[in-house]
This record gives sequence, structure tokens and C-alpha cells, in this order.
Amino acid sequence: MMWLIIRVMDLDLRHLRMICAIAEAGSITKAAARLGLSQPAMTTRLHQVEEMIGGRLFARSHTGVEPTRLGRQVISRARIALSEIDALFGDLRDADPAATGLRLGCSHLACVASVVDRVGAALPGRPISLSIEPSTVLLADALTRGLLDAALIGMIEGFEVAFTAPVVTRTVLPRYPIFVALSAAHPLAGQAEVRLSDLRDERWISPPGADDGSLAALRACCRAAGFEPDVRYDAPSGAGHMLVSAGHGVRLVDPTSPVPEGVAVRPLAGDPQVARLVMAWRRDRLGMQTAAAVYQGLTAAFQDHLDDNPAFRKWWDAHPETHPLP
Repeated sequence: MMWLIIRVMDLDLRHLRMICAIAEAGSITKAAARLGLSQPAMTTRLHQVEEMIGGRLFARSHTGVEPTRLGRQVISRARIALSEIDALFGDLRDADPAATGLRLGCSHLACVASVVDRVGAALPGRPISLSIEPSTVLLADALTRGLLDAALIGMIEGFEVAFTAPVVTRTVLPRYPIFVALSAAHPLAGQAEVRLSDLRDERWISPPGADDGSLAALRACCRAAGFEPDVRYDAPSGAGHMLVSAGHGVRLVDPTSPVPEGVAVRPLAGDPQVARLVMAWRRDRLGMQTAAAVYQGLTAAFQDHLDDNPAFRKWWDAHPETHPLP
């Protein structure tokens, strides 16, 4: 892995933004238009970057382009680098009045139970409101339209949502696995981890936020495991556990989610689906110091719930490279 880090260091910010733009747009032509370049110029630059990296970053598909395995590694590290640069060179003035209320958004994660307390402790005396929304697309839209000041957002790898200025991001967790929830009486519930291919005959509960790619991601990882998932039920986030406990279906879940009675939550062997956790905020609403305080509060809130699922705590302890930066 060190060779990849060294090679990425040879790239400049324009290269990193181009790679991320292609990944987000899913098309070289669309990414070129977004960056104000011609398609041939974008293609030429991409080939130059691939020569520097030493391998292809994207493969053509019937819908556009998709990152290769090497491409996913480079994109992941590029996003981390860009988010840190944006955070460092954002608005250096703490432009937001301390008395102004902070409007927070959050994906449907276990840590919502601690977000208000932790961010409130980081910003004493500042009123905080919280909107919980399973759709990444809707959270991004609320930030763009100024309905939120900041948000903690989980995004499935390969189905990232783009943000536009003045919204900037900082990575909280570069990578974490998605687990599966099944009935405690299920024959596979006694295993330490479950192979996705062993769930080929199960009925599935659709993941929340289908408009931002979560349902497409479920179908994609199941197809990679050799089957088409039978998505039978559509239940709002948090409302499907009754179906799971009764043995009517299985579902993918946030690994820190508390385990309801009658339900078993297990890791999927090989981590076939992973996500990234980011803090996004409006640079015109939060200055550098306030954004840093919110970031610390959000990371503390997430870590408050590591022990809600012992299987995730085990994964967490084995992967220190994914832990939030101070």
C-alpha cells in the first residue's frame, strides 16, 4: 500500500479533483463539462495520471465509466486529501456569530443519540437543532439550499454524492463495513460472520435512502456474489427490525446500530459493501474554529457507540487506519 501513497503524492490537486469528478459523474464527458474542459483534454489528462499511477483507474461500462480496484483505492485517498485541504484553506475567519443556532443534519446512524450532547459540549451556549434523514441526496440538497449548516453523512462506496461550494467536507471515517441483520433464530445467526452468497435465498428489506444508491449498491454486491436479491419489503430506516426478528427478511445495517431483541447483527465476510463517513458544512456559515469543534463533537458521538455491537468493536480495534484524525 505504501507504493500507492507515494505515487499519489506525485499528483497535484488538479489531478485529484479530476479523478474525483469522474468518479462522481460516472462519465468523462460529464466530468469535463463540470470542470470546464473538453472531453479529449480530460481523456488526455486521465491517461497521463494513469501513467503516473501505473495502472488504469476507470473501466468503461454500458452506463459510462466505473472505477477499477486501483481506481477505488486512489479515489478514496484523493477524497481524504481534498477534504483536508478544503478544511485547512476554507474560510479562516470564524464568521458565524456564537449566538446563532446550529442546524445539524445526520444520516440514520446509531450516534444520533449522542450528537446533540457531544456537539453541544464542543459549542457551549449555542442552540442546536438536529434533522435525521436516511437519504444522502436530501441531506446534500438541504446543505446546498442553506436549510442546514452542517451534517454527518454516510455514503456507500461507489455511490458518492457530490457537493458544491460553499459546501465543503472533511472525512470522519474513510472506510467502514456494512453489516447484515437477520433473525436471532436464523441458522446463520450463530456464525461469527456471514457470507453474502449464503443469503441468496433470503427475502431482503430495501435499505433506506434508495435514491442515493443504497438499493443499487445492495443489488451490485449481491450480483458480485452470484445472485439477484429478492427485495421484498420497503420499510423506513429503523422500522424493519420487526420483520427481521420474525424471520421474514434480512437487511443491511449500520454496524454500530443497537441490536434489537430477536435480531442478530453480523459482519459480512470480506466486507462486500463498505461506506465512508464525512462531515459536510457550509463554509459561509461555519468558520474554521467552529467547524473543527463540530468535527470533534461528531467524531466523539460516533465513538460513543462503538460498543453497541461487539462485532464492530472487534473490527474497529483491528483497523486503526480508519480511526478519525484528531
